[in-house]
Formats: sequence, structure tokens, C-alpha cells
Amino acid sequence: MKIKFSRRRFLTTGAGALGAIAMPHLSRAADRPAVTHGVQSGDVTVDGGVVWARTDRPAQMLVEVATTESFKNARALPPIAALPESDFTAKMLLENLPSGQDIFYRVRFRDLSHTAVEGEPVTGRFRTAPADRRDVSFVWGGDVAGQGWGINPDDGGMFTFSAMRKHRPDFFLHSGDTIYADGPIQSEVKLADGKIWKNVTIPEKAKVAETLDEYRAAHKYNLTDDNLRAFNAEVPIFAQWDDHEVTNNWSLSKELPATYKVRDITLLAARAGRAFHEMYPMRESIVEPGRVYRQISYGPHLDVFVLDERSYRGPNGANLETEYGPASYFLGPDQMAWLKRGLLNSRATWKVIASDMPLSILVYDDAANKKGSEAFAQGDGPVRGREFEIADLLRFIKMAPISNTVWLTADVHYAAAHYYNPDKAQFQEFDPFWEFVSGPLHAGTFGPGEMDNTFGPEVRFVKAPGPNNQNLPPSAGMQFFGHVKIDGASGQMIVTLRDRADVALWSTTLDPKLS
Repeated sequence: MKIKFSRRRFLTTGAGALGAIAMPHLSRAADRPAVTHGVQSGDVTVDGGVVWARTDRPAQMLVEVATTESFKNARALPPIAALPESDFTAKMLLENLPSGQDIFYRVRFRDLSHTAVEGEPVTGRFRTAPADRRDVSFVWGGDVAGQGWGINPDDGGMFTFSAMRKHRPDFFLHSGDTIYADGPIQSEVKLADGKIWKNVTIPEKAKVAETLDEYRAAHKYNLTDDNLRAFNAEVPIFAQWDDHEVTNNWSLSKELPATYKVRDITLLAARAGRAFHEMYPMRESIVEPGRVYRQISYGPHLDVFVLDERSYRGPNGANLETEYGPASYFLGPDQMAWLKRGLLNSRATWKVIASDMPLSILVYDDAANKKGSEAFAQGDGPVRGREFEIADLLRFIKMAPISNTVWLTADVHYAAAHYYNPDKAQFQEFDPFWEFVSGPLHAGTFGPGEMDNTFGPEVRFVKAPGPNNQNLPPSAGMQFFGHVKIDGASGQMIVTLRDRADVALWSTTLDPKLS
């Protein structure tokens, strides 16, 4: 099948025209601009996606695209600049691609100071969303390099990414805590059994991130892992953020600990947000630059609504307001209106709501003293505080009516399946639905958390270490990811929770309801 490219976006130059031209004094690979942290693709839809790479100097990113792995009849895109202002990262939107097609891309960089000098290429691939009702599968999870558990080659590195890669998913939904900017990585950590966990380290991760370069370095640290780079080259990412991209439990009321010299949480959030957008292949909003929430349509069976539960929330507090207002904002009115419109207009069989925090697990702002609220839930009883947004949304979904909504989340560092039953809820104006929790992908394992009965969650499955065995290292094996498969013919959704050894821990099959 030949790929049809827009003349506006693609050059007619053959692939051979991008071959490196050696200069006598720049013949070694070390003298050429390198792809420093692998390649990534992301936000893939029926006709396009975003390609990302980073280099080591001012350069032009050169991208070739083909529908065959041999790159026969490849086409070259117009080059784009990678400059110090973006830490030498560059991302390119590929458009007008055929649907349901394996797309192969090849990235190299051309030195801006020596334009005849080009680096070695790095290849990647992704598959565009289908226009027909074929099978779709994806994986999800969150929480990477947290609690001081960094890259340990003796433990196989970030091994969960290797397990996810074996499923050849169409994409990866990253549910947040992509980094732990507030979590230093030491060279060694003593384990409970007396053994030593040995981390790969970099200077910037010896302290909490405060400068823009330190936030960037936290993302780059993860990309030094072989498992993650191999995964990124084959599986597109739909990236979401949570608190640790900035600092633990951040909101406008955040009181920074003494480890921070920068005391302005809004300044830290701005720097963290810039680094996050630089380091992931996200489609950027023209209306609101830096916006994280977005809808990604992946064929007739699936729409993914990626939420942002950090940027628009009110200050973390007791979360006990009896009326909805700024103090109880979590998504905020604008994002709520966007989500309702998107759900109402969606024609996809399944509407996946990607929430970076769970609905009914209690997450305290002050965990040690069990005070304050970091998530939606605030304890058993009627709707209060941030729960007003969930109640309003669930009522809207029921009244519209909107069928086949599923919530996917991470954040709490254990695996669980929750069935929301209005017959067992304090607030009952909603239709039953599921929420699935996965993670950590590579961080300490915790839980299980306390449940709030406001929306009637039934815990159908949980895998967690228990209250007397918290912050288990990745080597303990309790690292989790979720796998979703949607059958093209029937529209059934099969959700499976797995551990890093790829053992299926629990699974359920959901039948779609007719709208």
C-alpha cells in the first residue's frame, strides 16, 4: 500500500538524499550530531501522529517516513530546528497518513554549524488508528523512578516496559508521575534484607529539581534505560502528568520543604510544565499553549479523554465544602465543560476517561497524619468538596445518556479493579461503571488505600503489599500495568491487570451497551 502525503507537508526528495556526507575532519560518529535519548511517537490518530527526538547540539531534525520497514519509497519531511531553547529537543507532526497502517520513521540530525555533517539515523514505528472496526489494544500505568528506586542494571533496569512491549500494543497511556522531580536518586539503597540496590546516577538527580535544566534532566534520566528506549521506539505514548512532575502533592497551597531553595510553587510548576512538554511527543494546543487535557480518537471503537487534575485545582485542603466553588475545583469549570461536550459528541463504542488520580481512594495531603485531601475523595458520606465535580459528571452521563465509559488511573502504586454500584452509594444518580488502577511501573509499591463510599465502589480485585510492608522496591516484583483489548467484531473490552513478570493477575470482559 502506498502512503499518500500532502505536498504541503512532504518533500519529494528520495531517502538517499538524506545520506550523511562525511567531512575529512569530522569522520567519527562522535563528531556528528547524535540522537541522544532514542525516538518517541505519540498522540497517534487515524491520519497522523507526533515524532520526537533530542540531539546534543544546535541541529536540524531530518525525518523520513515510509510504510515498509525497508524504507522503500520513503519520503523526507522538511527539516525543523533543535535549539538550546528547547534543550535540543524537536517534535514533528506527521499528517495525512493512511489509517490502520504501520508507519516507519527514521530520524537523524544535521549540524547547523556544519550543514554537510549529519548523524546516524535511529528508527521507530507506530500504527495509525483504524478507520474500520479492527482489534485495538493498549497498555496503561504510571509512576516511574519514584521513592529513590532508579535504574538498577543488576535488576534488569525498568523491566516493566519490556513486559508491556511484548504485547505489541497500539499505544501506551501514561497516567502520570512520569518522573519524580522531588525524589533524589542515590547510588545505593539498603534493602530490608540487607542487600544493596544500586542505581545508575546523574548529578542533577542528587537533589530535588528546581531549575528548568534539573526538571529536564529528570526526564532524560529515565530515557537512559534500555527497556524504555526500546519500548518508545515501537509504542506511541499518550502522556499525562500528575504531581511528581513538579513536586509531591503540589497545589497553590503547597508549603515547600526545606530542601527547596526556590520557594515559589507557581515558578516551579511553570518550569516543570515546560520540561514536560519538551520531553514528550504531544500535540500542542493553539488555544492554550501548555494544555495537557485533550481528546485522542483511536478509531470507531475508542476515544480517550486525557484529563489534567493538577493545573486547575484549588488549594489542597480539608475538601469538605458543601457547595461547589473555587476551593473545590479539581478539573475546573472549563475542563469540565470540555469533557461533557466531548463525551456527548463521541461516537466511539468506548469512552476511556484517563484520570491521573483515582475517584474513591483516599489520598491524604499529609499522609503521615492523615490530614487534608490530595484527590477527589474525602471520606464516607454525602457529596462534598471536589466530589461535586464527579457527581455532576456522573449525573450528566446518566441523563444524556452516554454509554460505555471506563475510568483508568494510577497514582496509588498498586493494582485494583473497582465497580461503582449506585445501589451501594451515598450519591446514586449514575449508571454503574468500572475504574481500573495500575502502577507502579518502576517505583515503590504501596497500599492498599482506604475507600470512600460516596459513589459506592466495590473492590473486585486488589494487589498491594499491605500496611506493614510499604515502599517495596521493584525487585520485589510488585510492579503493575494494565492491558486493554477491544475486539473489533464484537466491541467487547477485555481489561487485564498484570505484574512486571507479565503474569495475568485478574481480568474481566465488558460488553458494550447499545447507545
